[in-house]
Amino acid sequence: MEGKLNKDERAEFLRAYRRLLDSVEGLALPDDRRKLRKIVGEAVAQGGYGRDLYGLNVLLRTLQTSLIVLDEIGVKRASVLAVWLAPPVASELCAVAEVEKLFGKDTAGIIGGLIKTQQLYKKNAAIHNEHFRTLLISFAEDVRVVLIMIAERLYLMRVAKHIENEEHRLQIAAEASYLYAPLSHKLGLYKIKSELEDLSLKFRDREAFDFIKQKLNATKAARDAYNTQFIAPLKEKLTALGLNFDIKGRTKSIHSINNKLLKQKIEFEKIYDLFAIRIVLDTPLEREKSECWQVYSVVTDMYQPNPSRLKDWLSVPKSNGYESLHTTVMGPGGRWVEVQIRSKRMDEIAEKGLAAHWKYKGVKGESGLDDWLTNVREVLEHQENTSTELIDEFKMGLYDDEIVVFTPKGDLFKLPQGATVLDFAFAIHTKVGSKCVSAKVNGKNVPIKYKLQSGDQVDIQTSPNQMPKQDWLNIVVSSRARLKIKQSLKEMATQQVDLAKELLQRRFKNRKIDADDGVLSRLIKKKGYKTVTDFYVAIAKEQLDVNAVIDNYIELIKKEQEVEQTDRSAENYEAPAPQNDTATSADELVIDSNLTGIDYQLAKCCHPIHGDEIFGFVSSQGIKIHRVNCPNALQMREKFGYRIVKSRWSGKSGTGHQVSLRIVGNDDIGIVTNVTSVIAKESGMSLRSINVDSQDGLFSGTLTVSLTDTSVLNSLIKKLKGVKGVKQINRY
Repeated sequence: MEGKLNKDERAEFLRAYRRLLDSVEGLALPDDRRKLRKIVGEAVAQGGYGRDLYGLNVLLRTLQTSLIVLDEIGVKRASVLAVWLAPPVASELCAVAEVEKLFGKDTAGIIGGLIKTQQLYKKNAAIHNEHFRTLLISFAEDVRVVLIMIAERLYLMRVAKHIENEEHRLQIAAEASYLYAPLSHKLGLYKIKSELEDLSLKFRDREAFDFIKQKLNATKAARDAYNTQFIAPLKEKLTALGLNFDIKGRTKSIHSINNKLLKQKIEFEKIYDLFAIRIVLDTPLEREKSECWQVYSVVTDMYQPNPSRLKDWLSVPKSNGYESLHTTVMGPGGRWVEVQIRSKRMDEIAEKGLAAHWKYKGVKGESGLDDWLTNVREVLEHQENTSTELIDEFKMGLYDDEIVVFTPKGDLFKLPQGATVLDFAFAIHTKVGSKCVSAKVNGKNVPIKYKLQSGDQVDIQTSPNQMPKQDWLNIVVSSRARLKIKQSLKEMATQQVDLAKELLQRRFKNRKIDADDGVLSRLIKKKGYKTVTDFYVAIAKEQLDVNAVIDNYIELIKKEQEVEQTDRSAENYEAPAPQNDTATSADELVIDSNLTGIDYQLAKCCHPIHGDEIFGFVSSQGIKIHRVNCPNALQMREKFGYRIVKSRWSGKSGTGHQVSLRIVGNDDIGIVTNVTSVIAKESGMSLRSINVDSQDGLFSGTLTVSLTDTSVLNSLIKKLKGVKGVKQINRY
């Protein structure tokens, strides 16, 4: 069963296979292993588990994915069998009907969904917008399909360093960040979500990843000591109460720390909430809540709580089933510390998400995901959505925090953070949303755009004369409301188009003109309308006069008749000489593997310089060159992956590039002079601008220098770090 494995792969396979045998003990039916070995063995012999698009051994990838599915997600028999059987079914070495006969309908159904999604990756390493609907349809049919895809993506990210193709590596990392991490979050797989985000950052911005990792390693001893100081008295008090519990510190993920550094524009040392304390109670279901609140009481008696930071997901769990009690307290030394309190059952759901949730089926909080999946199916059924809109609609609510609001009768609704009265109205019913004019929130009259807060009691006010409007799309934030508004607007537009068509045809008939559809289409295009529907909507809204349209139609026919039509012989036709309208830049680039001399622009968002790892992006202004760790790179790959072209620098650079550096240090006398003198001494480099600010004994500033390439830049950064008092230097 080992296929064409090299020496290292064979050793890894044998270790993983032993782990798999231990993990599946007691999960499979008596004959499963024998039947599976037969099918897989025959498939291996016929080359069904060769190398994939990334050069990885499919047999080893299948084994490791099945282990993640079992041990880290916790999905059982049918899903594990599907992971193993999908490759031979996809290679037509085994029929779905045979799988169904041997292993059941459940396994065969999952395989069908996996094959649909895997086919998207056969042609290209990235999921582009036009493929997204297929991916989501498979997901909506059986959520286990996406759980397996998340497991496979986690394995790919763990071995991405062995993938030789740099473009494939970046695509895999980008997708892990913008698609699979949000999905993991929604499905409650928080541990996997954090690992995907960290690994994605590692490949997309290695400098930032290494910087934070080094800082965390350097401060580990101090964090451990503080953890002990914080936990020790808590442990003593909780033990005295006779509670069974486990208590430990948990450091924030590198990705979340990086986000905080970028958003708050602070240095690492200023981040005080680097870790949280987690208290996990081993207690029966019926005592979970009371003991969690008992622990909360102990914690807040010992340490001053921040009242605005209490998060109660015990009373109302998140839509993905997450239950926990979070509070932030002032620990020793005046440092804020987040404390998470939950039961062992809740902790398992937080670690393994949906799979653990199924295990505890019947416990409050399980319906939220079903509601969300129903909404996904509704979005998919709305075929008029463009692929980009589909992605946006789908991703809304993946990461959003939730609020809880109530009807006057006390019925509970969960909505995304930032939801308005109009969102709530559509959550109740489409008819209520379509006729909504205002609301009473906690007894006070408010407009439809009023943003709701958790705990609000909302009484929707309607009017039979109200109709959905285009600007409503700017008011709502929930995907359900957006979908229903779009559907209503489309139905209204269709009615308007029908009336406008009837009016135009009647006027043509009155003037005894037989309308030619071809001429009318050319007239619509000439008037600048992108679609025929837009043209008729303009008539319906009286933005276009019908009689003027007919006059324009008659004029167009006359002009076309006056134009002399001449036929040109293909035999005598000579193509015009090609015009060379591109200009090569001084810093020569190789674009798309072998093209040089192509006009390009250096993107202003990331200021690439000679020597940077780069890619090209085909825009309306031509090809723009970006750094691979450009702040906009993820969004470009996510929405416009088909416009990305490979690019690399060629030869030597003789051109000066502007680079901005952010520098932070102690506000010592002469430090700015020392920094500028280092730059002045460097040949082929000049200081273009400097902006410095000083506060609380620290200075921070931005330097813009002109230099030739990354080797010169790296040398400068190294020398600046050697200046006494300089603590941190980052390139923008």
